[in-house]
Amino acid sequence: MSVSRRGFVRSVVAGSALAAASTTELFTALGTPARAASPPGDVVGKVSVGYQGWFSCPGDSAPIGGWWHWSRDRFQPPSPTNTTIVSWPDMREYTHGYPTAYPQLGNGQPATLFSSYDQQTVDTHFRWMQEYGCDTAALQRFNPFGDEGPTRDAMAQKVRSAAERHGRKFYLMYDVTGWTNMQAELKTDWTTKMSAHTASTAYARQNGKPVVCIWGFGFDDPGRPFAPAPCLEVVNWFKAQGCYVIGGVPTHWRQSINDSRPGFLDVYHAFHMISPWMVGRARTLDELDSYYTNVNVPDQADCAARGIDYQPCVMPGDLSAGHRRHGDFYWRHLYNMIRLGAQGLYVSMFDEFNEGNQIAKTAETQATSPSGVGIRALDEDGVACSADYYLRITADGGRMLKGQLALTPVRPTPPVVGGPPPTPGGNLAAGRPTAASSQNGPYPAANAVDANLASYWESVNGSFPQWWQVDLGASYGVGRIVLRLPAGWPARTQTIAVQGSADGASYATIAPAAGRAFDPATGNTVTIALPGTAARYVRLAVSANTAWPAGQLAQVEVYAATGQPDTPPTAPGSLSVTGRTASSVSLAWTASVDDVGVAGYQVRQGGTVVATVTGTTATVSGLSPSTAYTFTVTARDTAGNTSASSNAVTATTEPPAAANLARGRPTAESSHVQGYASGNVVDGDAGSYWESANSAFPQWVQVDLGASSTVGRVVLKLPPSTAWASRTQTLAVQGSADGATFATVVAAGGRTFDPATGNQVTLSFSARQTRYVRITVTGNTGWPAGQLSELEVYAA
Repeated sequence: MSVSRRGFVRSVVAGSALAAASTTELFTALGTPARAASPPGDVVGKVSVGYQGWFSCPGDSAPIGGWWHWSRDRFQPPSPTNTTIVSWPDMREYTHGYPTAYPQLGNGQPATLFSSYDQQTVDTHFRWMQEYGCDTAALQRFNPFGDEGPTRDAMAQKVRSAAERHGRKFYLMYDVTGWTNMQAELKTDWTTKMSAHTASTAYARQNGKPVVCIWGFGFDDPGRPFAPAPCLEVVNWFKAQGCYVIGGVPTHWRQSINDSRPGFLDVYHAFHMISPWMVGRARTLDELDSYYTNVNVPDQADCAARGIDYQPCVMPGDLSAGHRRHGDFYWRHLYNMIRLGAQGLYVSMFDEFNEGNQIAKTAETQATSPSGVGIRALDEDGVACSADYYLRITADGGRMLKGQLALTPVRPTPPVVGGPPPTPGGNLAAGRPTAASSQNGPYPAANAVDANLASYWESVNGSFPQWWQVDLGASYGVGRIVLRLPAGWPARTQTIAVQGSADGASYATIAPAAGRAFDPATGNTVTIALPGTAARYVRLAVSANTAWPAGQLAQVEVYAATGQPDTPPTAPGSLSVTGRTASSVSLAWTASVDDVGVAGYQVRQGGTVVATVTGTTATVSGLSPSTAYTFTVTARDTAGNTSASSNAVTATTEPPAAANLARGRPTAESSHVQGYASGNVVDGDAGSYWESANSAFPQWVQVDLGASSTVGRVVLKLPPSTAWASRTQTLAVQGSADGATFATVVAAGGRTFDPATGNQVTLSFSARQTRYVRITVTGNTGWPAGQLSELEVYAA
């Protein structure tokens, strides 16, 4: 295969050959009225992640065979001399690992890798997406007419199933790299295969239209030699199919310089959404800021003027090249694109271990990386980071995009849950999450912990009292607080009390309100000695200021009396599901242990607390029927410390009474003709239908209910129009627990579909447990093929 965009990371230094235009200049030059951005949908207002799903291993049954994308020579196991990866995945949550020729991990365990072809791998990835706020996955699809086509086809179904189970959305992202017959074959692939997936409830839609992305038009690269005219024709063809079309375009698309060939502006402007590529373009915070000013701001203005949605690429940085700065690089990129007002974010990438810009769980230290081969772990710059750190940053970035978290340049996500232990005697407040009763203009609470004395927090003016607080991440005996204002400010006295809290809800006074004199002669610094009272949340209550009618703080430093936090509880153990209904899930776990006593437990669905209890059982209510939910539990002690999470469990709620269990579920078939694919039998549209290959009985169509379910009735339909004459199909109903071995549920017999009675057949049988329901057709008096418009499955 030709070099893909993953290898196309020719660095273009921000600002090089740029003729940067201001927003005003762009609006004036375009002379076109701007329309409002599209309303929120599955890509607008959402975090999308690029999903490769392209790793395979011998023995996983993938049609392509071998170590696909793990090795240069895919028929030999990956090793330090036969590899395509630069980062190592954290393998602890995969049920199946495949042995490699790498040395053992630093902890002595064998070096194994996962296969994307294992459904459990895809389910694990989509569970992470659910838990960490990744809304939508862009499934990468390269030329499917080569040897990887059958594997890619199967991966699309696996992704669809996982997205449906975990409440995520997905869409197809075609990469045209090396695709010689792209113009004709892309359309064929969509009409004959991929469009069937739009029947899924998990397929992403924007403005009511199924989403498709085309990546690679206009790049100045020999792997994408297409002229503008055929590219424009393809974009317009997809739009004519009723699709919302995203363009994955060069960084400098708007100016047709550097990575963009000239003559493509009409192509770029034909897209509904533009998503410029950024991987390999920036390595430092300064370069990200330069791209923001010189590229992203005018890009956004151009899109706004033309009624195009803007979805910039954001990236964690290349771990193997040391770009990440323990999360600060990723957060700066997120912050810049959100303050820009981008319509959505595209994270590159979820599982890109080949180029080191993955956010999926990654080896934390050399203990979980192959020994002596130089693969960098997440602690590569000396800062300990948990395996899920970049997923947690993504979750916080998504909250900031949606307005659930205040816009802040200071990363709120600690590298490890609860924050790393501070250096003994160090400032506990540095870089920690903050909050305030209010802020005046561009002076947010986070400025008081950013180490920049020129920035500061200021409350709204003329409205005392006000407060500012910091979350230390754990409970400390607080012994001293240092408050600072910018050195050049005139003297002033602020009346300030110090308060502390274990839970961020109930506060007690640590130091009473008193006048705190800030004098430029002594550095505008105030030190408040404290008695070592334990607190996780430290709040400064400001009730007066002699120089300005607001609370003002440029720097807040908090120091512990001992330098070390109280020990958090142990993680709850053995979390399990003890019961399910259509609207609830019941859970139980073993108790945590703590030196000062466990105060209670929080049940979490992803990052959201959905129940708080004092015992070791809980029932989470208000859930949707037939929906998969993943839960964890944490413990809190009486000092306000939070434990690590328990094991995760996933439970699917029961279906509602009289619900069609098959609606929107994954399907399969023995064959189909033209666009009459198996997905049509679960789309709820009686006018669409599945039709098998003609004159080739027997044929079958089946549905995967997602989990073993009680089944007692199936309803089979044909389009009700009188244009469909009466016919009798000889068919049988079969069931399976694993999709491999099927047993007969209803024996083969003639079933008459009569338009006078709605072209509908109902088959009832003794209730039984099954996951896969298959209809096998061996005859049809009206057409030489199997035909069904709907396959409905009910509990009774």
